[in-house]
Amino acid sequence: MPQPRLQLTHITKRYPAVVANDAIHLTVQPGEIHAVLGENGAGKSTLMKIIYGAVKPDAGEIRFNGELAQIRNPQEARRLGISMVFQHFSLFDTLSVAENVWLGLDKSFSLAEVTQRITDTAAQYGLDIDPARPVHTLGVGEMQRVEIIRALLTNPQLLILDEPTSVLTPQAVEKLFVVLRQLASEGRSILYISHKLHEIRALCTACTVMRAGRVTGVCDPRQETNASLSQLMIGSLPPELHVREHKPGAAVLSVHDLALKADDPFGVDLNGVNLQVRAGEVVGIAGVSGNGQRELLFALSGEDMRAAADSIQLSGQGMGQLNPDQRRDLGLHFVPEERLGRGAVPSLSLAQNLLLTRHDAVASKGVVGALGWLNLKTLHTQAAHIIAKYHVKAGGPDAAARSLSGGNLQKFLVGREIEAAPKLLIVSQPTWGVDVGAAAQIRAALLALRDAGCAVLVVSEELDELLELSDRLHVMAEGRLSPALTREEASVSRIGAWMSGLWDKSTKEVNHAAS
Repeated sequence: MPQPRLQLTHITKRYPAVVANDAIHLTVQPGEIHAVLGENGAGKSTLMKIIYGAVKPDAGEIRFNGELAQIRNPQEARRLGISMVFQHFSLFDTLSVAENVWLGLDKSFSLAEVTQRITDTAAQYGLDIDPARPVHTLGVGEMQRVEIIRALLTNPQLLILDEPTSVLTPQAVEKLFVVLRQLASEGRSILYISHKLHEIRALCTACTVMRAGRVTGVCDPRQETNASLSQLMIGSLPPELHVREHKPGAAVLSVHDLALKADDPFGVDLNGVNLQVRAGEVVGIAGVSGNGQRELLFALSGEDMRAAADSIQLSGQGMGQLNPDQRRDLGLHFVPEERLGRGAVPSLSLAQNLLLTRHDAVASKGVVGALGWLNLKTLHTQAAHIIAKYHVKAGGPDAAARSLSGGNLQKFLVGREIEAAPKLLIVSQPTWGVDVGAAAQIRAALLALRDAGCAVLVVSEELDELLELSDRLHVMAEGRLSPALTREEASVSRIGAWMSGLWDKSTKEVNHAAS
């Protein structure tokens, strides 16, 4: 056997309320693509941060290329040959793409040289990005591209990828897999964290399974099924999603010829967007990140109030120029893609975060713009109910939002909006970075909401998710929205082609064939 690239022995990390890693053993060989699989809160991210030097272990040892390593910070990790792409991005919003990448590289490179290397790497790997764009103008998928490019530019011996394909199209995933296999063939090692079991089985040559901070098994994922991997990960099979036939009701959301110029130089103009979501149906929007989804969601949620009043209607009432609070009063609730920062305030408790979109615990709102007294008992009761109903792993209603794993925070935020009994729920990336068990819970909750008569709009880059949930499906490309497809009409290949904006040609071909 060759000398291991990475060897962890008895790695332990304790926090006041939990043991995140309990005597972890992990061995990664040169040229190996090694999956780390586990449900949300299993300790995967903590372990990866220890390897990358972002978290210091309480016990255990790390060996890299056979040598004992004391990795005190990410800079030392990168010098050693370890790079990481985080699930939650570590980017400065006010800096450009090139400046963010430059911060993590050897300062012997000038900013101009880094800019050129970004352009070359982006073209080589199909991860197109403009180096001059400020990060705050990027969608989540574009931020993911920046993180991947930044990691690749360090020429790593060990590359850690935390949910790297969650916002990529199937075609882009295949391109990434080509890159990863090439890196492995050169002797580089890859630690791959994903909840997409079919990806792990297709890509990875080894898999370490974690549950509740401990290693529960090591397997060859190529010899497993999705069901057996799910059972290894969560201890049981995830519940089946039951999609029943139904008849939708009247239109709840109606968007008519919505056209908006981007409010920043790097945004995407919305051009003639027409959309309808009826009571008791789920409508999905697919597309590569950065094609106008961000601008459309801002216009629908009320964060952008520049649209003509009647171009966006809720049950016939124009709301294009209403603010988010006014739209919530009409029955529109929204779950944004960024959990921390937009969906929740990191330092506030879960109970306090209810107040961002819910006023149930406010005794009296009083005059316009003034808040009434808070009923803290009601607030805690509501938070506890959501935690219990949506199986959120948290230290109770007083737990800070930032203390939760990504998947558990997502379950809480989705629960917060569903329990408000909306007429229209808009959800962006509902199960991004969420394990199979939690994803099944969230999707089942969305379908139950639909069956109760709510109109649901889902924007996602997870095609499997959209095909599973949606009654009708659109594709967004370059600020335009395709015609609707029924679930029966939609396919991965068709949607993939439409992501390039080719639906006009496809529609004409279908009509010509029919005639």
